[in-house]
Amino acid sequence: MSDWSGEVFEVRLGTPGHGGFCVARHEGRVLFVRHGLPGELVRALVTEDRGGSFCRAEAIEILEASSDRVDAICPVSGPGGAGCCDFSFATPEAQRGLKAAVVAEQLRRLAGWEKDIVVEPIPVDGAEATRGWRSRMRLAVDADGRAGVHRYRGSEVITDLRCPQPMTGAMAGIADRKWTPGADLVVAVDGEGQRHIVELAPPAEYAPGRRGDRAHGRRGRGRDDRVARGGAGDRRSAVARRSAASAVRAETVVEGSGRAVQYVEGRRWELAATGFWQPHYAAAQAYSDVVAEWAYAAPGSSAWDLYSGVGVFAARVAEQVGPTGSVHGVESARSAVADGAEALRDLPWIELRAERVERWIAEQPYIAPEVVVLDPPRAGAGKEVIAALAEHAPRRIVHIGCDPASFARDINLYRAAGYMPTELRAFDAFPGTHHVECLALLEL
Repeated sequence: MSDWSGEVFEVRLGTPGHGGFCVARHEGRVLFVRHGLPGELVRALVTEDRGGSFCRAEAIEILEASSDRVDAICPVSGPGGAGCCDFSFATPEAQRGLKAAVVAEQLRRLAGWEKDIVVEPIPVDGAEATRGWRSRMRLAVDADGRAGVHRYRGSEVITDLRCPQPMTGAMAGIADRKWTPGADLVVAVDGEGQRHIVELAPPAEYAPGRRGDRAHGRRGRGRDDRVARGGAGDRRSAVARRSAASAVRAETVVEGSGRAVQYVEGRRWELAATGFWQPHYAAAQAYSDVVAEWAYAAPGSSAWDLYSGVGVFAARVAEQVGPTGSVHGVESARSAVADGAEALRDLPWIELRAERVERWIAEQPYIAPEVVVLDPPRAGAGKEVIAALAEHAPRRIVHIGCDPASFARDINLYRAAGYMPTELRAFDAFPGTHHVECLALLEL
């Protein structure tokens, strides 16, 4: 099989796939093509070919455009650019339609559940925010000390901060100064409008010249730069970068206090600016409203909030069970547990524990909590957690997932354990991107 890297093919785009691309076919092989819409005829440049049944490509010229296409609102994420905005060239309605199709396909294929999906915008003051919705950003710093974002599936830093996602003012002045080469920047705009900038020290193995210094020729000029852009070297460096990013690194607060204040349902949280909070500034309130609606825990009953973070969902359920009930929250990040305990000190019937979820469940007596809320990481809860949870036979489970594939796999595990999904809502919490947040109610 020949290597198609750097080749350009004229193809008709088909259905959307999970990951921000459309599926096309050429000479019996599948192309995952970014920057196009279903039905469009495009010229597609192959950026990565690992010799399998599919390869990756980018639509570099639109020959027949979809009626859903608009001028792209993100100048950073086009062909050869960053991976920040997969769908900024489509109308908001079309973006939500693409995401709905992907969620429906994942549920059908991985969970055997035929379900019509409607992806809802998260309303902000009664309107839909297609720009300025992201309150938390993480930027990379190149070898010259300039802040930017990584090239899609690559390690090069693109020092163009014009992406429309960040809240107004979030990026102000960042491009005008030099930062520590190899560092990362966490930028957070909190619920009181305060901007916090925290610089994370370079990873221990960082050496100048390893990141952000790869030259790329103009698109269409030669084969070598295209191979470099999507080749094995970039993939290995991306894996190493993610591993290094997860290690503990020294933090320097550059602006603000480094302690972000957030509000949900009138309750105040204060947490590290580098800690987890939903990126869309209205998402935490939207999700907690759904959790409160579906939990309907009786006064005096018990509830669990797994992967609880600072206890946003635990607080809503605690209002329902009242002082005669109990809510147990479990979260592996000790800093989040400490911040949550401080915010929830007026609700002593909430207990937050810093422990791994699967370990904590295994230690519990075989009682049946009335409701369990789970908001696992992108990889999902998985077989071990869901099997252990099912043994406790909670009446209702509210499951939240930010990845359609892992969400569908978890739904399949619940169904195998005897739970039926009775409600599902999907939110466009990441406008302009392929990401979508799904919430399901499962009942025995």
